[in-house]
Amino acid sequence: MRLPFCRSVSFAAAALAGTLLAAPTLAHAANCTTQAEMTPTDRDALAAAAQRLGIAVINQDMNALQSALLPAVVRDWDGIRSAIEQGAPDVKGGQVQLRNLYLMDATSLKAPEDTQFFCSNANGSTTVTISMRALPPGRYAIALADAPGSPLAGQMAFILGWDANAWKLGGAFVRPGMLGGHDGVWYWEHARQMTTQSPWVAYFCYEAAHYLLLPVDFISSPNLEKLEQEQGQLKNSPAEAFPYSVTAGDRTWKVQGMRFDPSLREADVEATYESAGVSDPAAQRTEAIAVLGALLKAQPMLRQSFHGMWAYAANAGKVTPIMELPMAQIP
Repeated sequence: MRLPFCRSVSFAAAALAGTLLAAPTLAHAANCTTQAEMTPTDRDALAAAAQRLGIAVINQDMNALQSALLPAVVRDWDGIRSAIEQGAPDVKGGQVQLRNLYLMDATSLKAPEDTQFFCSNANGSTTVTISMRALPPGRYAIALADAPGSPLAGQMAFILGWDANAWKLGGAFVRPGMLGGHDGVWYWEHARQMTTQSPWVAYFCYEAAHYLLLPVDFISSPNLEKLEQEQGQLKNSPAEAFPYSVTAGDRTWKVQGMRFDPSLREADVEATYESAGVSDPAAQRTEAIAVLGALLKAQPMLRQSFHGMWAYAANAGKVTPIMELPMAQIP
């Protein structure tokens, strides 16, 4: 049995208040400057810092990364290092290619605060929103980079903080940019193609596209908003289906939920179902295969668009990962 793993890390020190989130409950607008609008000095300094960090991630140069840490996250080095090590296959063999830089000024804050940065281009036609929780006063930056040449078309993001007249590392994120030989644009286009044929396939392809288009989840762009709007307009999608009953032989199970799962660097879908409570590993596996097989009979087009499925058994308030199987091994 192989279990999912996490390939990202965010601020986790008291000074920087732990986590990033998609949408703060209480948001404070702060200033953001896009790459094109930065002064040459700021742009060159940020680009140089991001380039060094990207090279260090690709080369797994932990000494260089540790020495670049912001003082507030030094105690979180073990978690940062683990996430970067786990992301190594995503960027292995690639070169650093900077995608976007965002300079964020939160010096006007009086105390740590949930903060949104609205980063608009020169004419205001495009705005990227960066959302952060309990951010202390200071100057920050986000650098997005790709690793062309890596088999998985890896992508990276770095959170930087200004300290002692230099940009220091506050968080690092690594993701593949491609799964099953397809990038986020392909999954988006495939989702549109499958809208009427199989809303379930379309729904999870939208999920895959969202995951692959950016290496982080705390940035929102007009493109992603359009994707989410399309996904939300799907008729008869999984968003409306659960609990969903499936039957194999004389047994019926309730599937509590499903989601896209890239944890094995494959385009998988996971399903959580109400288990009969069997504890023997062989019986658990038999039950899981029956549930997955019944799901694929109910939604057969999932088999054609995804690599495999995860089975999670729920019983007495506990959820247990049982197995992952490629589609070809599910009857």
